[in-house]
This record gives sequence, C-alpha cells and structure tokens, in this order.
Amino acid sequence: MKPAIATLALALLAAAPIEAQPVRVILVGDSTLATRSGYGDALCQRFRPDVACINLARGGRSSGSFRAEGLWDRVQDLLREGSTAYRASYVLIQFGHNDQPGKPGRSTDLATEFPVNMARYITEVKALGGVPVVLTPLTRRSFRAGVLQNDLRPWAESSIEVAVAQQAPLLDLNALSYAAVQAMGEEEADTLAMAPKPAVGVPALPSSQSERAGAANPIFDRTHLGDKGARVFSALVAQELVRLLPDLKTYLKAEP
Repeated sequence: MKPAIATLALALLAAAPIEAQPVRVILVGDSTLATRSGYGDALCQRFRPDVACINLARGGRSSGSFRAEGLWDRVQDLLREGSTAYRASYVLIQFGHNDQPGKPGRSTDLATEFPVNMARYITEVKALGGVPVVLTPLTRRSFRAGVLQNDLRPWAESSIEVAVAQQAPLLDLNALSYAAVQAMGEEEADTLAMAPKPAVGVPALPSSQSERAGAANPIFDRTHLGDKGARVFSALVAQELVRLLPDLKTYLKAEP
C-alpha cells in the first residue's frame, strides 16, 4: 500500500493547478514609475502580499541609459534566478520622458535608437521566460489655454509600433492618462504633484529641469507624482492590466 500511496501523492502534486504558484511583477522605467516620484510603489501595493512586485524604475533614465548603467542586468538576473519559482514573471517597461532631445547622456533618437532599445528589452524578456508588457509614457500635466499638451505622443506611438511588431502586450498609458488629466482639468491635475502648487506669481519648475534631477526632492512640477497622483494612476494601470491580462485579476486586491 505504501508505494501506491506515494505514487498517488506524487500524482496529486503533479496535477496541482499552476494557478497556485505565485507570480512576479517587475517594473522598469523612469521617475514617473519610480519610488517616491512615480506610481510604481502604489501599483505594487495593489497586488496581494503573495505577489512579488519589484520596482526597479529609476529617475532620470531613458531606454538607453537604463541599460548603459547596468540597471537592466538586474532585471535579467531576476528572470534567470526565478525562472522556475513563479507561475509567470511580468516585466512592465515604460520609457520616453528622458529619451526626448536635450538631455545629454540620456536622449535617444526617436527614429533609430528608441524603437531598437524597446524591441531589445522585449526580446530579452521573452528569451528569459518572462512576459514583457509595454507601457507608453505617462502624460505630463501642462495645460495651455485649457488644453493639455502631449509632447510625449511620438514616443508613445513608437512604443505602440514596437509592441505590435513584437506581439507584446501593450498598455497605452499615455492615451489613458491624457484623457484622465484633460477631463479633470488643470486645477485638479495640479493636486497630483509631489508638492503643493506655489503661490500666484511663483512659477512651477519646468518639466525638463525637474526631470534632470530625477525629482529627488518633493517639488511642484507637472511631471512627477505625489501620493494622490500615484493612487490615481496606479488605479488606472491596474484596471487596464486586468483588461489586458485577465489572469492578473486573481492577484490584485479588491478595490475598496
């Protein structure tokens, strides 16, 4: 009987549902996703405690400098180390802000470098058994005559083209966040910043200057996010992730 019992136990283990295994989410990007200045940590908090959510986004990084500085090596190491420990490893990749011109050491050419960088990230995640998810860049919140500006859309369109060509899941955060911010208006959008809006007559810090510092200190600008902004956009991303990848719904906490 004992051998039979042992055989039965092994069969039951082998038949255990793969859904019982944990999943992992790795965040890769710039300051709009990073700790203290973006929505990444707030997104991680929306997952159940058994989900390994790792925020590796860093302020001031572009699709080129993130790899050049060795930060991408850590992502690849994690994928190798956990290749059998997780049901799936989702790598969310969001760049564009620092790829724009005028940022020495970070800028990439929109036609020849940015799409190549994004495609390479996708290819390498797939090769290591992960699931790459491309996110277009979060909108800035600068209005002109009541209309939200969107100078990041060319980088969003490039990200979309790469994701489609590489058959990778795509979350057009640029479009979603643009629509949300335009709908709420400038006054409400300004409450999403890292610090309160300055008094009348005191200009906000230009986006280019705040991004150069990677939003190391709480300042008012229309790029980075405070707690409220992080909650707003992490909710938006979580909702869209469930639509894009229904399997993730199980691993997200119920909305209050």
